[in-house]
Amino acid sequence: MQLDKIISIAGRPGLFEVHTQTRTGVVATSLVDGKRINANARNQVSLLSEINIYGLEKEVPLQEVLVMIHTKEEGQPCAVKPKAPSDELEAYFFDVFQDYDEERVYPSDIKKIIQWYNILAEKAPQVFEAETAEEESGKEVAVKEETSSDE
Repeated sequence: MQLDKIISIAGRPGLFEVHTQTRTGVVATSLVDGKRINANARNQVSLLSEINIYGLEKEVPLQEVLVMIHTKEEGQPCAVKPKAPSDELEAYFFDVFQDYDEERVYPSDIKKIIQWYNILAEKAPQVFEAETAEEESGKEVAVKEETSSDE
């Protein structure tokens, strides 16, 4: 499963895996309870792969932030609960992603990111394995290019 197949639907808790696209929307399965739903044009649907988090220098893809959390937590659920006080959520998020814009990333956003991470860590850990493998292969290519240019 890849992050570009996972969506969030406004007004519905949890995350959903897209199965097919229809003329009027998408057919998806909840990662939380496994129920199939139809999301139509009236629903606000967001692909997780297209969400960015405001940073001080630039916007960072949600995918990278989730990998940062996964690395910090070593694949376990977040140490901070999503319902923790705002100051705890902000302190945790700053520990994971020091460059985030505190004025534009609200505690409610952090809460949602932690909830999403916990769902993905439990129900779809292969998302992180694929991302980690891509990062490592990118590093290997960079190392090979450096060594070949030195010769």
